[in-house]
Amino acid sequence: MRPGSRVRAAKCQMLATSFFVLLLGFSVATMAVLMFFGDHFAIMSHVSLERNPYDTVHHWAFYVGISLAALLILGASLSTTAAVKEAQGLMAGGFLCFVLVFCALLQVAYWRFRSPTQVEDAMLDTYDLVYDQAVRSPSSIHWQELAAIQDTFLCCGKRSPFGLLESSEADLCQGEEAARKDCLQSIRSFLRIHQNIVSMLTSAGLALMVYAMLLSSFLWFAILSGYSLDHKGTYTVTPRRRPSVRPRGPEPYAAPALGTSRMQRSAPWPRTLGGTKVPNC
Repeated sequence: MRPGSRVRAAKCQMLATSFFVLLLGFSVATMAVLMFFGDHFAIMSHVSLERNPYDTVHHWAFYVGISLAALLILGASLSTTAAVKEAQGLMAGGFLCFVLVFCALLQVAYWRFRSPTQVEDAMLDTYDLVYDQAVRSPSSIHWQELAAIQDTFLCCGKRSPFGLLESSEADLCQGEEAARKDCLQSIRSFLRIHQNIVSMLTSAGLALMVYAMLLSSFLWFAILSGYSLDHKGTYTVTPRRRPSVRPRGPEPYAAPALGTSRMQRSAPWPRTLGGTKVPNC
């Protein structure tokens, strides 16, 4: 394959990869917004506790998600514009965005591997604190917060391993609420779904970033080497040179030849009359 054909194929692949990176960026941004403003996450973050274990994780996840989404969208936009206009600087900017996202996703994957239950533990600890405060003082605001959490997750209380509940704990689950699942199980099931989505987005992001970095680096070197896809560039139009024409002036005077009389020099051509030449008088 000729160099021009390879560069043209890399450009088409770069445009397609940028489109998928753009979709990934919007997906990450949507996921971050839903995890920050969603009812299930917001209600656990806004409980009135002196120390909320989930609040720090909640804000940290939102800021990381928004930052990654911004870098993904910026990198896709720069690489697309650079591939179309064959701009070396824009391609370098897109490559830098892809590198930053790749490093951040590696850190997220490492964190998920080392602490897979950190978010789950923080949310469960928050629920335990609210539950304990509500059981100790049923007339406090924590009782209302606990009821709101249970209505949001469609759960009720915590199941005791010994099956013994205090009177205040028994008052939590009465009537239809008694048929609901344990709140700890409901929270785990809810978080497991979102953690699977985050794992899928992280894996897709790592694969796309590797491919995008390879394509952007190849196109950067191709632009630097002067390979053009559409023969774009700076052209200089040279005006056509006209042949030099000498200005026509008065013709120089030609001296009469020797032996020619004045009459012969000034006599006009003879007229012809009936086949006989008649000189002009």
